[in-house]
Amino acid sequence: MTVKASGLDVLAPADDDVLSADARAFVALLQREFGARRAELLARRQRRPGRPDFLAETRDVREGDWTVAAPPPDLVDRRVEITGPVDRKMMINALNSGARVFMADFEDACSPTWRNVVEGQRNLMDTVRGTISLETADKTYRLDAETATLVVRPRGWHLPERNVLVDGEPVSASLFDFGLACFHNAPELLERGSGPYYYLPKLESHLEARLWNDVFTLAEEQLGLPRASIRATVLIETILAAFEMEEILWELRERSVALNAGRWDYIFSVIKKLDAVLPDRSRVTMTVPFMRAYTELLVATCHKRGAHAIGGMAAFIPSRRDAQVNELALAKVREDKVRESSDGFDGTWVAHPDLVPVATEVFDGVLGSRQNQVERLREDVRVSAEQLLDFDVPGGEVTDEGLRANVSVGVRYLDAWLNGVGAAAIDNLMEDVATAEISRAQVWSWVHAGLFDAGRVRDEVARIDAGAAAKKVFKEVALAERFVEFLTLPAYERLG
Repeated sequence: MTVKASGLDVLAPADDDVLSADARAFVALLQREFGARRAELLARRQRRPGRPDFLAETRDVREGDWTVAAPPPDLVDRRVEITGPVDRKMMINALNSGARVFMADFEDACSPTWRNVVEGQRNLMDTVRGTISLETADKTYRLDAETATLVVRPRGWHLPERNVLVDGEPVSASLFDFGLACFHNAPELLERGSGPYYYLPKLESHLEARLWNDVFTLAEEQLGLPRASIRATVLIETILAAFEMEEILWELRERSVALNAGRWDYIFSVIKKLDAVLPDRSRVTMTVPFMRAYTELLVATCHKRGAHAIGGMAAFIPSRRDAQVNELALAKVREDKVRESSDGFDGTWVAHPDLVPVATEVFDGVLGSRQNQVERLREDVRVSAEQLLDFDVPGGEVTDEGLRANVSVGVRYLDAWLNGVGAAAIDNLMEDVATAEISRAQVWSWVHAGLFDAGRVRDEVARIDAGAAAKKVFKEVALAERFVEFLTLPAYERLG
């Protein structure tokens, strides 16, 4: 079935409620208004030369005396946030988990099959109206009386939605995800005392934040929403964005609520953008110097400007069968959250409901009766460009085990993704696209550094129990002559 309205073509079966005529017209408006700027900013990513530095042309922003707008009441306390795909069962469990915030993810934790994307929008609509439920043979899932605050993460600027064309061209997946979510839910959220809140992924410059701000402004005008009622948290998950954190907050200053330390994509970006050759992934922890510099700068920047600083992901999946694995893993989770809360983070991420109590206990111990610690300015932090760009990892090595682990995780995750599963349980961890990106990027960098040859990588891939398509995509991106910017781009072409 092809639905046509005002130059917008939907090339796959469509839910008439989700893709109503008015909703399609709104998405088309966003694409026509901002599609060309998006394309130019994506082209600009390819033209940025050399090693980054703090921008001379925005020195006045960094040296100015300003703060972002105060957060809305339901985003003042974000001590524990849970993330997950827009799957009906997982959304209900996350909303009922006891976390303060739930990030409903159309991006790294979502395999963007058309069914997942459209059903995800339906699930959002039902969540906002309090009607989401699920009946299975074993259990009935419904929302509790108190639930987490909903924040939605659309796909990144680089991704298209191939099933929707505007004037013959695929629509930006960012504008499609945001457009439908905002159109259907923003008025209802505001009526219920919350608001349209978004996580913005994969930004590489303040100009990309400016584009989002303009999108939000137009959406408010078109939908009759109060000015600056759309609020945003930006993931600082690229090395380039780390040099523009203050500028990103400034561009969204009426709407900025927080920055988030997107640790896995950040590691991926230093390989992609700066050809860093890092040791085994297990050795690139949050305590190595360049990651420490990045996270301390993030906390100091946020609190200087009145924004929340949200820490990184704890991806462990507790096991009901192995108490020893649980004990060791939960100790690491606790250690990670103690470090974040002690450093001044106002909240943190977990991937599984069973981790919410652990993270909450740690942050409760630091915050006490306070809702956050934005008042802690971290004026002791002084981070230079050289510190952000020093990728030496003391004692780190590249090993055969590191290669096997990267190939195993990368191929198995791709196999799940190509079969419609974006959040995949692998070796007691909840893996998503970001982990697969690190895995294949490290393999690529190690091959190009002469540490392994292509034949060795192919042998390791052949040993993995996974489908042929996943193995082919992994070899394509890990053994390419030139670095493939995002593995989801060639993988999307093979997605059913």
